Amino acid sequence: MAEAPLPAIRSLPSWLLGRAAARGRALVADALAAEGLKMWHHVVLSAVRDLAPVAQADLGRGVGLDPKDLVGVLNDLQSAGLVVREPDPKDRRKNAVSLTTEGERLLKRCEKAAREANKQLLAPLSVAERDRFMGLLIRISGTDG
Repeated sequence: MAEAPLPAIRSLPSWLLGRAAARGRALVADALAAEGLKMWHHVVLSAVRDLAPVAQADLGRGVGLDPKDLVGVLNDLQSAGLVVREPDPKDRRKNAVSLTTEGERLLKRCEKAAREANKQLLAPLSVAERDRFMGLLIRISGTDG
């Protein structure tokens, strides 16, 4: 009789990474929800802080979000008073996005909440194991960190 597929699938690194990623996303999503934000709101706020003032199109490319979806996220953030869209000083035909003071304050709280969620995710590991794990993740993700 053939072996059931689930044990074979569960032994795949890709499956285990997916499970760990799903757990990490859930922990972070819950932490952000406590601050009233969703994941994409947090990503966009963080990118705006790093790039501001940033043209809306450049922001979308920078975070890898479809322009239609980005408009929805920005509408939510602007309605909440977290970002402003004003004519881009480099090209007045475009909008540039910047954080408001409240957006900066909320982003700091969200970053702290996300760090705590990630600490919870890695809690079963020792400090040395965490450092090694992060190094390995960076190597296999194809990023430079």
